Amino acid sequence: MIRTGVGRTATSIMIRTGPARRALVLTVAAGCLAAVTTAACSSPSGPSRHPAPSATTSPPPRGFSATVDNPWFPLPPGRTLVYSGVKDGAKSTEYLTATREIQKITGVPCRVVADRLYVGGTLRESTRDYYSQDAAGTVWYFGEDTAELDEHGNMLSTEGTWHAGRDGARPGVFLPARPVPGATGQQEFYPGQAEDRFQVLDLSSRVSVPYKSFEGALRTKEWTPLEPGVVDNKYYVRGIGTVREVTVKGGPFEENVLTAIRNGGG
Repeated sequence: MIRTGVGRTATSIMIRTGPARRALVLTVAAGCLAAVTTAACSSPSGPSRHPAPSATTSPPPRGFSATVDNPWFPLPPGRTLVYSGVKDGAKSTEYLTATREIQKITGVPCRVVADRLYVGGTLRESTRDYYSQDAAGTVWYFGEDTAELDEHGNMLSTEGTWHAGRDGARPGVFLPARPVPGATGQQEFYPGQAEDRFQVLDLSSRVSVPYKSFEGALRTKEWTPLEPGVVDNKYYVRGIGTVREVTVKGGPFEENVLTAIRNGGG
């Protein structure tokens, strides 16, 4: 499923900038808040050459909040984003609701986002995603609980479920506080199960979806080494979040476009 929908001791997550071969390093020192610094980096860029951070444990909970208000990915409780798209060759509808529920993972308070995917009018996937924001404004992804259902609503699989702090899984940077073109990072750290990665392409894209047309959208490239050759583009709009996600390389073709925004639920 396309995500409309990424530990550490004294932690560092590296966000590489491609053309300039620089790295923005998000550092969470023990007892300190996340900060952004710039360091030289000679490693080659590209989807197949992104080393995982060397840190192995989760960041300390201090400085994190379930209030996610990054302008590119805000999660105001009670708001639902509605998408239409194509999944496995069939028409799909997806509802992303920022609930009023907060769940702690590795001691970090996370906003629970309910993700419901309907294919052919039937609920086929139900997911709970966990996001938190550090003091700098960076959005972190702490895991998900997934359920794949059959046409009668019976559970088929929970494959893809992971929580930071379990079985070697670690939180990842879902979206930086101040994204810049060329910056890359890893959103998910569950080896062999969840390894999504992203690169910021630009902050000046034009995108038209059924809900509205927008200028100045943030466009990213997303991929995972678990599906070699498959690349998605995702478009974010300030104050809304994701408005479009589409397969641009590899297959099968999938797409989600924003059709409506509903407030007051969750």
